[in-house]
Amino acid sequence: MKIKGYDIRKYLVIFIYPILTIIQAQEVMEYNKLTPFEQKVILFKATERPWSGEYDNHKEDGTYTCKQCNAPLYRSADKFDSHCGWPSFEDEIPGAVKRISDANGLRTEIVCANCNGHLGHVFSGERFTDKNIRHCINSVSLNFIPKEAEPVTEKAIFDSGCFWGTEYYFQKAPGVKSTTVGYTGGHKNSPSYKQVSSGCTGHKEAVEVIYDPAKSSYEALVKLYFETHDFTQTNGQGTDIGVQYLSYIFYANEEQQKVAEKLIKILQDKVIKLRQNWNRHRHSGKLRIIIRITISPMAKCLIVTLKGMCFSF
Repeated sequence: MKIKGYDIRKYLVIFIYPILTIIQAQEVMEYNKLTPFEQKVILFKATERPWSGEYDNHKEDGTYTCKQCNAPLYRSADKFDSHCGWPSFEDEIPGAVKRISDANGLRTEIVCANCNGHLGHVFSGERFTDKNIRHCINSVSLNFIPKEAEPVTEKAIFDSGCFWGTEYYFQKAPGVKSTTVGYTGGHKNSPSYKQVSSGCTGHKEAVEVIYDPAKSSYEALVKLYFETHDFTQTNGQGTDIGVQYLSYIFYANEEQQKVAEKLIKILQDKVIKLRQNWNRHRHSGKLRIIIRITISPMAKCLIVTLKGMCFSF
């Protein structure tokens, strides 16, 4: 379809599809029901009164999670008393929060990277701790899991084209606790989107998946990875062309490596049998199917979130 010489389909693919994918992904996530006051803070960015929050003087060992989506945000070991009236942390769990400049440019808001729920603000230069950072958080934005009750989770990282599309499928998978999108496998710290798109930084668009091994398995996630993208395409995925869209699996340990290699070997064997059948029936032309998946240790990769927050493993 063309209007005044413009191919509308091209613009639908470039602009509309990514937006719809993001909306679909957000709709898939089942968030916790919030009270009116929790909505006021988490959704509409209000602030609770100082010294009124449940976790201001909280000292127990464990993990602080997002009230809206249960994503892990902060460890008790990073909490300190700043006497400001709100819970203070000198660091976050890697990739757990995003930084957003306030409209007036005077402060930096922090939100949950998984659901974008408002948490509070981050400050630097106050010299409360050696890290010289203070995450000032509303207690009402948090839940707390004592150390002895913390669930066991595992991590997987997949690259298969546009990270929004990849994330959409993993968010629906059984046992998945949270997902984070970003850039991985490159050699430059905190690259911009433009730098990654140039292909010069070596980064790939990635999805980090945190899952409950009691409800799912790494093998099930890798199978889903294979089922939801074309791992035979050269230099991209669908209409997204570039080295940042290549198929990669970053494994966290030897067990994950063996699972990925086993499943790739099964696919390769199936391709060999398909070629044999093709030749046996004397079809014209050559059957060109090449599995283009690279696996690499997670220890060598770096994920950079969309807001420039980087973390390593």
